[in-house]
Amino acid sequence: MKTNPVQFGQSTVGGDQFMVIAGPCSIENKNQLLDTAQFVKDHKANVLRGGIFKLRTSPKSFQGLGHEAYELVKLAKDNTQLPFISEVTDPRQINDMYDLVDVFQVGSRNMHNYELLKELGKTDKPVLLKRGLAGLVKEWLFAADYITDQGNESVVLCERGIRTFETCTRNTFDINAIAYVKRHSSFPVIADPSHGTGDTHLVEPVSLAAIAAGADGLIVEVHPKPSEAKSDGAQALDFNQFEHLMSKVSQLLPIVNKQL
Repeated sequence: MKTNPVQFGQSTVGGDQFMVIAGPCSIENKNQLLDTAQFVKDHKANVLRGGIFKLRTSPKSFQGLGHEAYELVKLAKDNTQLPFISEVTDPRQINDMYDLVDVFQVGSRNMHNYELLKELGKTDKPVLLKRGLAGLVKEWLFAADYITDQGNESVVLCERGIRTFETCTRNTFDINAIAYVKRHSSFPVIADPSHGTGDTHLVEPVSLAAIAAGADGLIVEVHPKPSEAKSDGAQALDFNQFEHLMSKVSQLLPIVNKQL
């Protein structure tokens, strides 16, 4: 089925346009965000990511800077001119974040939060919809319909791994879901190999496999010093690893008739 491209700021995802979204899992401080933002831009990322409000399994884990991150995001956007994506965790955050983000991200825990999806459907901002931890592909597509039925057609799906009996990786990255959704829907599909594997060393090979399967983009976590990250350091790429990944991505894209 033909994919309907979606605009993220000045960048396009879908069709022959490939998108790379990169940045820290959580915004921690000024230097961490600004250094990462500039590095990923210099290495051809199209969109900057950064967690402001974080949903964590343990209530004692770092929950994000919240409103303290707003000024840092504005500075990073001014410096790089990259569009910015961040997770919205509650319908009450939409208006508050509206002028800050260019794309709203719905995390896996909220794929079934239909009231949030409906409210996002009333906005004119693109929505990146991550697949739930145990969401069926059919349920994932229905979740997207909750957004489009309210009038917002700018929806991009994100495969980020599902929970299975296998425990050698954080999740089981469902690569066949990418090919299936590309065949059975018109939504662009982005791959998240960071959450999909939970392992820095698996991010590159899974990224390349996702591109070969038809993914329209990647969303990856990048941190200056992953060992010091306040969240998801085990799956974050350092700067050298991101540069190496982008070199491989640039070599593969012409083979699948896509371009950054």
